[in-house]
Parts: sequence; C-alpha cells; structure tokens
Amino acid sequence: MRIGVPKEIKNHEYRVGLPPAGVVELVNHGHEVMIETHAGEGAGFSNENYVAAGAIIVDAPATIFAECDLIVKVKEPQPDECRQLRPGQLLFTYLHLAADRQQTDLLMESGATCIAYETVEGANGGLPLLAPMSEIAGRLATQAGGDFLKKSSGGRGVLLGGVPGVAPAKVVVIGGGCCRHQCGACCAGYGRARCGS
Repeated sequence: MRIGVPKEIKNHEYRVGLPPAGVVELVNHGHEVMIETHAGEGAGFSNENYVAAGAIIVDAPATIFAECDLIVKVKEPQPDECRQLRPGQLLFTYLHLAADRQQTDLLMESGATCIAYETVEGANGGLPLLAPMSEIAGRLATQAGGDFLKKSSGGRGVLLGGVPGVAPAKVVVIGGGCCRHQCGACCAGYGRARCGS
C-alpha cells in the first residue's frame, strides 16, 4: 500500500500524522510511505529523519493525494484537501464531523472511506486513539487554569500550589475520563493543590 502524509495546514497545527518510527514499521511491513516536505518540522522531525526511516519526500501535497491509497493526517482535512480525496482512497485522521457540516458534505462527495481516530474502539470498548489527546487536554487545562489565575491575566493572583504561608488553590474539575484524571494528577503535582471533581 502507498501511504501518504501531507503537511498539516490548519492554523496552529504543528503535529504530523506519522513520526519516523511509524514510517520504519510501515516500510518494514512492505508499504511505501510518502511524506510532504517539512511535514514533521513542527513536531521536531526533519526531512532527513524521514528519509533515514525509509520515506520518500515529495514537494507537493497534490502528489500525495493523487498517488497514495491511504492518507494519514492529524487534524480534519481542510476544504481544499477534501476536494483532492477520491473514491477508493482511505483517510485516517481526527474528523469531529458533528461540528462541521461542510466537511461532512465534502467528504461524502469525495467517495473516500474516512476513518475518524476518535471513533476507533478497542477490544474493551475504550477509545485508544482519543485517550492520548484527552490526557494532553487534561494537562493543558491545568496550565491554562493556572495562567488565568495570575494577576497579569486578570485573575486573583492565586498560585495553584501555594507557597509557605499561603494556601494552595482549590480546584474543581468538571467532567470525567482521561481528561479529568490527568487534570487532577497535574493539580496534585503542584504539591498542595486540593482537587475535587
């Protein structure tokens, strides 16, 4: 199978669909992998890293969409990318279709088979591809909350972990699952922040 990884074009998206280690595995199993030039730079991977892993570097995303059987991305395809998909092609990425009617219509019109990471279930009924993103979201939520508590951000000037002689912040986490667990663990990691959910 020919697998292609275009550079993400959504604003402020720096991740890449496959790291070089993933390319090694796919190539070792007989697949050909095409990576758009500089696709991995935002995640710390150079073109040279991908070449060493066995990938072919291509200059234009149009080459990937035209020649590859499977397209691997991180974020939902943008309208121009949707229009390059074709019948018989596979797309594997986060889609979040409920919030984007235009994307849904374009993907249906493409005739491609589109698999959303967030809907892939493991044998135990869990969501193994969504869980890592939820873990990151939980950790980032703690950092973002701490930023909003700063006086310079318009907050009350509260430190999550407090300091000797000053009580730590009281944190309430609303929600559940991986995100809540990671947020709670981060709050506890500040030393003395008390966390309820």
